[in-house]
Amino acid sequence: MENKKEMRSWLDDMKLDHPLVIAGPCSAETEEQVLKIAHELKDTDVNYYRAGIWKPRTRPGNFEGVGALGLKWLQKVREETGLKTATEVANRAHVELALEYDVDLLWIGARSTVSPFIMQELADALEGTDKIVLVKNPVNPDLALWLGGIERLYTAGIKKLGAIHRGFSTYEKTKYRNIPEWQMAVEFQDKFPDLPLINDPSHITGKRDMIFDVSQTALDLNFDGLMIETHHDPDNAWSDAAQQVTPQRLVQIMKDLKIRKETDPEAEYNSKLSNLRAQIDVIDNQLIETLGKRMKISDSIGALKKEKNVAVLQSNRWNQILGAMILEGETKGLSEEFILRMFKAIHQESINHQEKIVNG
Repeated sequence: MENKKEMRSWLDDMKLDHPLVIAGPCSAETEEQVLKIAHELKDTDVNYYRAGIWKPRTRPGNFEGVGALGLKWLQKVREETGLKTATEVANRAHVELALEYDVDLLWIGARSTVSPFIMQELADALEGTDKIVLVKNPVNPDLALWLGGIERLYTAGIKKLGAIHRGFSTYEKTKYRNIPEWQMAVEFQDKFPDLPLINDPSHITGKRDMIFDVSQTALDLNFDGLMIETHHDPDNAWSDAAQQVTPQRLVQIMKDLKIRKETDPEAEYNSKLSNLRAQIDVIDNQLIETLGKRMKISDSIGALKKEKNVAVLQSNRWNQILGAMILEGETKGLSEEFILRMFKAIHQESINHQEKIVNG
């Protein structure tokens, strides 16, 4: 699969003056709920109304979706509001039903993308369709696996393709539900700049009060659109209540987002500069996260030294670290002077943490 300008034809043909917006409830719960939210999203920036019909849950016993009945509700959404519809498919039966009910956009979830067997089954079921098909990143940060899933669909003759960045699972406790790993999305764009890329801030954050900031970062990084879970009564939603916003909040988010358009050479320069600065911001935040983790380990070392009555400063260990980092820095184009300054500061902060505990 090679990048081609035609990959974004389906999006360009929409002639939008704002990012593509896919919004609606995490799950279709009742016909009344589905239609109420749809009518509140009518005449907004929303282009596709999303609702989960089949919900892959981590553990059995949780609400797993209303099934095919919800597809009839999506038909009513289109009839009553004119909104195009979207839902997730995870197997051949889902695909056949979604096509039967003429759903406009299908997406493949992270748990499906992770399996080449499932992706091939879906590619075979979708072969030659003119529907838009979007592929979420796999749950683990594996760019080749993500692109491989898209390539299976491409090989099956599906022309209207795109990707959804929903973040990646981690065993660590972070402020995100799924860590964004923005650098992987940037690398995705480098390889396929014309393949539409949508951001899913709802699943990245897991918290509605973080959705705006993640959405803005995505737009700064030249994402083509957003998928935001929207519910008229989020706190009482049957699934993922904490990450859904009200239709009113969605409208405000879209108003407040700064959307940079390339209209002239100066605007193009500013857009590219903003994108590069956004990449730096992402990496700077990762640096702070990493340094915070390092100092937690230093705290543990301090506690161990206190227990064994060992001196905080270990010169041999420090010299080993410094020598290794100078050599590693050279391979990354970093000067010895910079490495010395940076690691001396890190080392001093580590000593401060340990001394605080030892003298505690």
